[in-house]
Amino acid sequence: MFSGGMIGSGTVYAERQDGGHKAGEAGQGIVDEAVRQDPRGIGEARRIGGMGGMMHTAESSMSPAAPRRTRIPVLEVFGPTVQGEGMVIGVKTMFVRTAGCDYSCSWCDSAFTWDGSAKDDIEWLEPETVLEQLRDLSGGEWPGHVTLSGGNPALLPQLGGLISLLQSGGTVVALETQGSRWQDWFLNVDELTLSPKPPSSGMKTDWTALERIVARLMEAGRTPSLKVVVMEPAGGREAAGDGKKAEPDEPGSADEDLEFAMEVHSRFPAVPMFLQAGNDRLEEPDAAALREHLAARYERLVDSVMADARWRRVRVLPQLHAWLWGNKRGV
Repeated sequence: MFSGGMIGSGTVYAERQDGGHKAGEAGQGIVDEAVRQDPRGIGEARRIGGMGGMMHTAESSMSPAAPRRTRIPVLEVFGPTVQGEGMVIGVKTMFVRTAGCDYSCSWCDSAFTWDGSAKDDIEWLEPETVLEQLRDLSGGEWPGHVTLSGGNPALLPQLGGLISLLQSGGTVVALETQGSRWQDWFLNVDELTLSPKPPSSGMKTDWTALERIVARLMEAGRTPSLKVVVMEPAGGREAAGDGKKAEPDEPGSADEDLEFAMEVHSRFPAVPMFLQAGNDRLEEPDAAALREHLAARYERLVDSVMADARWRRVRVLPQLHAWLWGNKRGV
């Protein structure tokens, strides 16, 4: 995940395991862009076109006297749908997808949040505007469950305003982040998932940052969940044609990702653990063909976990939304 990340403030970067570039060097962060465009954080929400390459935020570059921003960089508001991942799988929910990420995972299924391809779709919205859109999609009703997603929503200190507003009407708020950056509003999230990225992602984990986040949550009596996506070599094990199992030392193999997940579980044994078979066919247009492929991958992951006595308390999940709708966005 991270190399040299910081908790709470300062610039945070993600380093690729292949020795590549750091997040932020390819372009300015979208949050910094908002400060330059409207340093008071007021006025009509605009579309920001400053997103390009990997993103970063640099809270330390802001003037201490600058008023706290309230607007949120939003790429999508959609639903109702069912949550497809982690501890809230199967829950009827609404989605708010924020822009910007400090990672660049090789198999990211929402790369448009950070690669610049959707920069013209970003809208900076006040929490009240987001709620209005959610209610419009909910038939005028206050939403019962909302998932805040990204990108990495933990880059946004101002997201706490939306969380408080939603909860004031009884909404249950779920959020997933890679566990690289702390926000004080973590303590208010009803269902918080930390999803450190395995070796197949190309990212490097900052264990110190993750441990500090988990410790602060547990000390406050807030138990998160942990989720690790498990991938296989490109094309899956069946691509070899000889039926042989991928070697444990093969870069990006399911075995390597599973060992990473076991390391996560061993460091945080008191935190509920979820494993999820990943989607390696993000360009597959045929939902039925993708479902068959993912079912086979899921079965192999289940077999691997069942055969390993070290996995005593774990839930093994598919990506439900990919099984139902394939690679379609906005569902």
